[in-house]
Amino acid sequence: MNLKSKIGLIFLFITGLLNAQLEEKPITMTTETGNIQGTMLLPKHSDKIPVVLIIAGSGPTDRNGNNPMMKNNSLKMLAEGLGNHGIASVRFDKRGIAKSTEAGVEESNLKFETYIEDTKDWIDLLEKNDGFSEIVVLGHSEGSLIGMIASQNPMVDRFISVAGVGEPAAKPLERQLKAQPSFVWEQSAPILQDLEMGKKVDSVPQFLYSLFRPSVQPYLISWFKYDPQVELAKLDKPVLLVQGTTDIQVDMQNVEKLHASNPNSEKVILEGMNHILKEAEMDRMKNIETYSNPDLPLKDGLITAIVDFIKNPDN
Repeated sequence: MNLKSKIGLIFLFITGLLNAQLEEKPITMTTETGNIQGTMLLPKHSDKIPVVLIIAGSGPTDRNGNNPMMKNNSLKMLAEGLGNHGIASVRFDKRGIAKSTEAGVEESNLKFETYIEDTKDWIDLLEKNDGFSEIVVLGHSEGSLIGMIASQNPMVDRFISVAGVGEPAAKPLERQLKAQPSFVWEQSAPILQDLEMGKKVDSVPQFLYSLFRPSVQPYLISWFKYDPQVELAKLDKPVLLVQGTTDIQVDMQNVEKLHASNPNSEKVILEGMNHILKEAEMDRMKNIETYSNPDLPLKDGLITAIVDFIKNPDN
């Protein structure tokens, strides 16, 4: 057995011992359309402790950071890492996802505000728990925008953005469409423009239907109207911005834009961390390979940065 393998086994052994000190239990939030299921992770404690509400990113991403196509356990590892430093957490499956499927709504009725309101309800639920000293909201990727809006609630003490986008959602979509053959952008441009103006589009070319189908347009309209820089500027509480240098989904310009919008925020750049919070190269294929590796640990320094921010009395 080589040295790297021995170190890996030692790391897994120590992690296992630490995780054994954590209590994991289900937590449910009741909604009008069904229950939203989550997991509360509690370290052994006698005094009040902070709790972090972890919000997953876009698409069918579940509470652990996984989706039906990829398993990496990034958010599960994040919760465990915080727990090993005496910080509780709650992570949940968004409505319509994984074990929260029953809470799903028709696509045409789903709006970005639906996720914001759900997050506010989780905050209300945590506020009622006398065992917590403060509430911290942590949003990953799309969850960052959801979290920063919900964190305008005075019950939230701190906000953490991890790999958060720093511009309205229509902007990166526009760049992606412009990178396609010219006819794609020519037919997409008027549709995107109308949606940004809050107008629905009845006629959508077949090759763009999966992206702009009528049933998803209410969600896109509601999502496009939010500017993360404007929303983050509204927060008058401690803010931590975390970004990795090998994130192939959200580049470094995003964290700089967010930091500029809230100059009092703390910015942490982790060299070699990708979008799912693991160590990776910039090479696209090698980077994406980590998305399906649940045994790969989180990037060194990530947990430390978050714990220091939460426990620093000067923040």
